Amino acid sequence: MSDETLMESWRGSGDRAAFEQLFRRHAPRLRGWFVRSLGSEEVARDLVQQTFLHLHRARADYRSGLPLRPWLYTIAANAKRQHLRTRRRKPEAPFDPERHEPSSGPEVSTPRERLVRRALLDLDEGQRDVVVLHYYEGFSFPEVAQVLGISTSAAKVRAHRAYGQLRSALGKE
Repeated sequence: MSDETLMESWRGSGDRAAFEQLFRRHAPRLRGWFVRSLGSEEVARDLVQQTFLHLHRARADYRSGLPLRPWLYTIAANAKRQHLRTRRRKPEAPFDPERHEPSSGPEVSTPRERLVRRALLDLDEGQRDVVVLHYYEGFSFPEVAQVLGISTSAAKVRAHRAYGQLRSALGKE
């Protein structure tokens, strides 16, 4: 069943199974987007939950016939912006190893994946969002522009600059 059909079913009759299917289908990709753009698994999980809470609250605003995915990612981008605004206003307390327990284990990834993750996090937020949405999430540039609230040409310019910085950071010039 298509995303749009599931959304209509959930929106119209409150079909809980349709909502759960949308969540199972999109939550992993959203979590990956948040992790790649913010660098934190914990924050990513929280933002996925917030995104679906906002989706639930705004389900009556969904316009039939329009693709669900760009609308969902617009909600996610807004949740991320709100998180970043809050983080700037209320910075987290510094980590104190004497008072905190160590994490459950090291993050599983290859050295190359860690290098790419660091290079992505070194990009400015606008460029990182465009790269993650375009390259990792498979959005077209018009869809990226819609999600981020910018023009298509601005999305392309940001991508061009970001891909150039990534090539340089990864030694691929």
